[in-house]
Amino acid sequence: MSKKNFLFTSESVSEGHPDKVSDRISDAVVDAFLAADPHSRVAVETLTTTNLIVLAGEVRGPASVNAALMEDIARHAVRDIGYEQEGFHWKDAQVQVHVHQQSADIAVGVDAAGEKDEGAGDQGIMFGYACTETPVLMPAPIYFAHEILKSLAEARHSGAEPLLGPDAKSQVTLQYRDGKPVGCTSVVVSTQHGASLSQADVREIVRPHVLNVLPEGWMCPEDTFYVNPTGRFVIGGPDGDCGLTGRKIIVDTYGGAAPHGGGAFSGKDPTKVDRSAAYASRYLAKNVVGAGLAERCVIQLSYAIGVSKPLSVYVDTYGTGRVDEDRLSEVLQQLMDLSPRGIRTHLGLNKPIYARTAAYGHFGRNPDADGGFSWEKLDLVDQLKRAFGA
Repeated sequence: MSKKNFLFTSESVSEGHPDKVSDRISDAVVDAFLAADPHSRVAVETLTTTNLIVLAGEVRGPASVNAALMEDIARHAVRDIGYEQEGFHWKDAQVQVHVHQQSADIAVGVDAAGEKDEGAGDQGIMFGYACTETPVLMPAPIYFAHEILKSLAEARHSGAEPLLGPDAKSQVTLQYRDGKPVGCTSVVVSTQHGASLSQADVREIVRPHVLNVLPEGWMCPEDTFYVNPTGRFVIGGPDGDCGLTGRKIIVDTYGGAAPHGGGAFSGKDPTKVDRSAAYASRYLAKNVVGAGLAERCVIQLSYAIGVSKPLSVYVDTYGTGRVDEDRLSEVLQQLMDLSPRGIRTHLGLNKPIYARTAAYGHFGRNPDADGGFSWEKLDLVDQLKRAFGA
């Protein structure tokens, strides 16, 4: 039996965190290829450190997306995030591009040919999760951790808080009673700032953003409200720590409240099931919870490289389900083709919609008119209700 009374913690990192800078650049490259050719294949990693950006990986797509364009894409991403500091500046950083053609062996296994449907780009397991803790059907700790940093970033970009820097982290610990979040026991926020600000100054800048995000009455005690606990955070971003694509996969998903598959998302085109099947499993889990069939739902999908259909579709509603889980798995597979091609078609993933996913989580976001965050739609709810007479 699962615990009912406990503390649970999740963290988030801002768009200016070194790993998120790397994710943003990699996903901006994915977008450039998909904008030029929706059928491009992309797997690009980025390393960022003191005034150095290194891109490496494999692609198959139009020659127009060349090294010079990728360098421009990297610089634009860094400028948009807001880095114009001595140790990491969008204009002054050296950019190295080591991107080459995709392996022909991988292409043979993955591409459609004759009677063979397009196969998965790799083996692997992917998880999707949804719960009733927040209106967007995300776990509350990661949701609030993201919202605090988004609020600080909006203030920085708008000019309301010009002395905040791009690099920031948050951590939220919630008290659960009878399995439901009821309040906050601690908040940690570390944010880069101008040298003229004291720790006390930064604390008072951060405070209203936390208060505005948390539900009324949920604020933690003053002695567990930690802001820049080391005392000073002037040097930040890739100048302070090396960044790499794909190192914040728990931040990208459910904050540790649900299982995670083996792969990261950023830098990968949607033929890679690490990305597309994780989106599909979230989409299905969210619609199950949105239809009122369960209060919590996790879905696991598994694939083999070169094989189109999933090897397994596992559904667990943690004892909160109102329908049979085996039957639910069958119905979900009837409502959505879970082959790589079927997922991309159903969710419209062959579009330049990925740079926006690189910070503040891939899930719990509002669907965009151009197809971004399509996996957050609740358009299967009515069909699921009909299938189960709900």
